[in-house]
Amino acid sequence: MIFLKFKILFFSFVIVSCLVQGQTIVVLEKLSKEPIPGVALYNLKKNKSVVTDIDGRASLDNFSDDEVIYFQNFLYTKIKLTKKEIAMRDYKVFLSLTVEGLNQVVVSASKFEQSRKDIPQTIISLNATDIAFANPQTSADALAEAGNVFIQKSQLGGGSPIIRGFSTSRLLIAVDGVRMNNAIFRGGNLQNVISIDPFSLNNTEVTLGAGSVVYGSDAIGGVMSFYTKKPQLSYKDELFFKANAVSRFSSANNEKTGHLDFSLGYKKWGFLTSVSYSDFDDLRMGRHGPDDYLRSQFVETNNNIDALVENPEPLVQTPTGYSQLNLMQKVHFEPEDNLKFDLGIHYSTTSEFSRYDRLIRPRGGGLRSAEWNYGPQKWFMSNLSVTKLSSSSSFYDKIKATAAYQNFQESRTDRDFQSETRRTRSENVDALSFNLDLEKTLNPKSSLFYGFEYLYNTVGSKGFKTNIATSENTSSLTRYPDGSIWQSIGAYTSYKYKPNNEFVFQSGLRYNHIITTSDFTENNVFLNLPFSTSETNAGALTGTAGIRWMPNEMIEWNLNASTAFRAPNIDDIGKVFDSEPGAVVVPNNGLRPEYAYGAELGLKLNFNDKIKLDMATYYTFLDNALIRRNFTLNGESQIIYDGELSDVQAIQNASEEYIYGFEVGAEINFSDKLRLRSQYNIIGGTEEADGVEVPVRHIAPNFGRTNLVWTFKKFNFDAFAIYNGTLSFENLAPSEISKDYLYASDKNGNPYSPSWYTLNFRVQYKISENLVAIGSLENITDQRYRPYSSGIAGAGRNLILSAKYSL
Repeated sequence: MIFLKFKILFFSFVIVSCLVQGQTIVVLEKLSKEPIPGVALYNLKKNKSVVTDIDGRASLDNFSDDEVIYFQNFLYTKIKLTKKEIAMRDYKVFLSLTVEGLNQVVVSASKFEQSRKDIPQTIISLNATDIAFANPQTSADALAEAGNVFIQKSQLGGGSPIIRGFSTSRLLIAVDGVRMNNAIFRGGNLQNVISIDPFSLNNTEVTLGAGSVVYGSDAIGGVMSFYTKKPQLSYKDELFFKANAVSRFSSANNEKTGHLDFSLGYKKWGFLTSVSYSDFDDLRMGRHGPDDYLRSQFVETNNNIDALVENPEPLVQTPTGYSQLNLMQKVHFEPEDNLKFDLGIHYSTTSEFSRYDRLIRPRGGGLRSAEWNYGPQKWFMSNLSVTKLSSSSSFYDKIKATAAYQNFQESRTDRDFQSETRRTRSENVDALSFNLDLEKTLNPKSSLFYGFEYLYNTVGSKGFKTNIATSENTSSLTRYPDGSIWQSIGAYTSYKYKPNNEFVFQSGLRYNHIITTSDFTENNVFLNLPFSTSETNAGALTGTAGIRWMPNEMIEWNLNASTAFRAPNIDDIGKVFDSEPGAVVVPNNGLRPEYAYGAELGLKLNFNDKIKLDMATYYTFLDNALIRRNFTLNGESQIIYDGELSDVQAIQNASEEYIYGFEVGAEINFSDKLRLRSQYNIIGGTEEADGVEVPVRHIAPNFGRTNLVWTFKKFNFDAFAIYNGTLSFENLAPSEISKDYLYASDKNGNPYSPSWYTLNFRVQYKISENLVAIGSLENITDQRYRPYSSGIAGAGRNLILSAKYSL
């Protein structure tokens, strides 16, 4: 009898314990499975309510068993469930982001989450769903999906973004809040963005316009902020496990891509591992377009003897193929609800790949180069961040400290046609950084953001020549002065004033100090420069101010004014390279920072969420612009470089630039399932060259895209067009005219960039809860086109097939 009573008491205790435990639920985002704080739970009469905490948890104790509970957050689709239905879901409730919610929270503006409606600046967002549906081969291709970013490619293993007439070292790239720009980011086209694995991205934010207050030097034209996926914790006693596997094939370059990621979650620890590998063959261009782009001949080398051969398949751009490996490991530790530790380790490497635009340079009736290759592009980053999201401190409510180490490795190998001399130059950059960012709510209407940043870069540079007949190596000029150091120290503050939901004012200031040192002793053996060392010690004060005003639900005005700067780096000060046939760039130790002064006016119109228009116009004045111009070395305007008489050039503060443009976006929501989106960009600009105004190099032609998206049951359909306007000979920059082999010829035989378009279609089908398939047919009409300033033509008709399996 006693034993029976004990069993009854025991099982009663178990049942009560389960019921008590079952009264606590966790609300998660359906896509990322991450907890959602700030979700309101309430009954029909709204006399009972509770809000989820920072871990997405909430107690249901106040609700009766038969009550319907509503779940609401302005970013997510509202749902209602009974307690019984919640229990059947194992006390986990998943919410889906609304179309608006997908892009309503941004991080890049202040390093902390803010509502987009509190930011006067234009920030474009791409989430993991957008990126997965787009199926980009690289992160550069993912950026193009934004509609406001133009992508230039010198080769298949490339992708150099252009934003509002600025490119390369006048744009800033950040990964998980860590600055990727380093001391050798150049003024020419860059491909560092392809080191970021698109499969690892949780979301991407593109700030249009200056961002120097928060990010410092280089953020003149915009900021591209990539945020990678995070580990998921477990909210039960058992292990959380999630895995994804993706396979993809593309016909235009015979792409073969595989990806695997898996996440392990405990109550306080989370781990995420991601691996991606891609192999690309030579890219095939389209059939219909200018013959100027055809690859009619190439160099073939056998037994160290070069021969010019006819290309049996002139649509195939030989050689452009390469492969790439991306690895990522994340560790997340959360000892308390408001305290987080995050460790991220990233590694990316490519195979050797050809710089295609250099291989098509003509000389006489043949080609100038027999070889021109980039060595493996390698990037490693380890970053540790500590975040405290609530504090009783008088100085901050939120604080985040981030320390990071990065290593960049790149190299170049080239050899002229029928030459026995192969030139090799290799570079290595070690970059250390520390950021401290804080947020303080002063009162219900005002917030203060402020922070500190320190950057330290060292540059290693080697150079040698190889006789391919004898394999003998001899030392040669390095691309940069070996052992150069670049340092940056900066502090910023930003103030937000929001008296009501209709008006927001935000302003900020930053002071930055740049220190560089370079020693040219080794290179002076070859160059005989009039100096042996170079030092830069310069400060810059920048600021921004902006307002957002919504007089009613239909109209939103945005007005911004800003200053930005770019300090000369080691690439500007100390580089030696052949910029174009018959010209060589030499070091210049007399450089100063360039400053940008800009203004932007934006107008958004919302007609009952059915029709939305987003328009903006902007103007930027760039003073003391760092540009390449003719120069003299020891009184000589020409020198012998790599055996060729070459004009001397150098980066100089030699110009002023005037950049202006207009952007318009439109969205028509025919229904919840059918919508049309379109974006068009008009850009113009001039700079002074020897007293004459000429076009700016990185001014892209007018460009845009239009997408018609339809969701039907388990299908998502997207029919879209991408289009570019003409850039006539008169509107080409002088540096582009000198590269006429990249362009088509107009009726007068002058180089120009013709207009082009592609028609495309993709579909996603959810086969089951675990399996999703995506198919795309791009450039359906097989157009032959080459984006402005690019060395490689775009892909011809391209079939893309991919499948994703999730556990």
